Amino acid sequence: MSLRYAPPVGAIGASLVVKAVRLLKLGAADYITKPFEIESLLEKTRSLTAAAAAECQGAQFGVSPAMRRLEAALVKLGPAGSNVLITGEQGVGKESLAVALHRRRYADSSRPFIALNCGAIAESALAAELFGQEKPGAGGTARVRKGAFELAHGGTLFLDEVGDVPHSLQGSLLRVIQERRVIRLGGEMRVPVDLRIVCAAERDLRQRVERGEFREDLYYYINVVALHVPPLRERKEDILWLAQRFLEQEAAGRRGETKLLSARAERLMLEYPWPGNVRELRSAIERACLLGPDGALQPEALFEELPPAFDSKSETLDEHLRIFERQYITRVLAMHEGHGRITRTAATLGISRKNLWERMRRLGIAASGDA
Repeated sequence: MSLRYAPPVGAIGASLVVKAVRLLKLGAADYITKPFEIESLLEKTRSLTAAAAAECQGAQFGVSPAMRRLEAALVKLGPAGSNVLITGEQGVGKESLAVALHRRRYADSSRPFIALNCGAIAESALAAELFGQEKPGAGGTARVRKGAFELAHGGTLFLDEVGDVPHSLQGSLLRVIQERRVIRLGGEMRVPVDLRIVCAAERDLRQRVERGEFREDLYYYINVVALHVPPLRERKEDILWLAQRFLEQEAAGRRGETKLLSARAERLMLEYPWPGNVRELRSAIERACLLGPDGALQPEALFEELPPAFDSKSETLDEHLRIFERQYITRVLAMHEGHGRITRTAATLGISRKNLWERMRRLGIAASGDA
């Protein structure tokens, strides 16, 4: 969000208005001319900050620019049936992204979402898992076992670690993706399948293609649209946002009060590289909620062993007060769900709406619900 200043229109200002228009095209949200009226400036500022808060409120995977771009891509891709390739390190949430694509396309919750980890299944068994199998049965009947393609008919098939599919099976996989027909092992009939295929890979598949480990034609078929999920260490804006969501989910699951993070814990979480990404963060929050003491969660509750480089100094009085201020505001916000919750929360706290917004921003409290 940006608000630019542009001088008044006149012999000198006309060319600057042209510049202001150019800035709008480059992404500026609005501009003001001088001399300006305070009420007009405040109104534009309120409008822009409200829009930014609403955008963060609706975030599903994070508030960083990278994740907001991904969510914008999901909106466009949702109704389409194109094959999608999602890349990223382990634990970044590739399957969650695939599930979101599935839900955006199918309003009907009964549509199947089938996930298969190609790297976790032995080569001898992977073909049957993918394509199904037919075996002779008593009285000349065949015993049929459907594979992932048939099970996902009418919905989405998510092939995780697709780069680990053995070269010997890649040709068969390509044929099914091309023709949307599958032949079970031991069978002869071509079974039609109607589904969306979403693949995921941790490694750079392009490099595997160049080394001859992955078929180039298969790569292009599954890579109609590519989505890359950055590691958590590259989008630090999402760390505390995700942690707050996980804390709320833990509280909802146990029907208890949402625990809060101490200032020391927040500082460590922002410094820590999170090699296990979102999956590691979620596990740390769950462990802390289960085993941590009452009150604000300290770093010792989040990590079995603190990183050696972490400064373990105790909290200052200001840090301690900040924790309990956030806890109290969060509790009062929860009391006033629904329309006008910010106004009613501010009245309960005895402060203005503006003051409440400023405190929420400073304390990292998301503006969920109807403001």
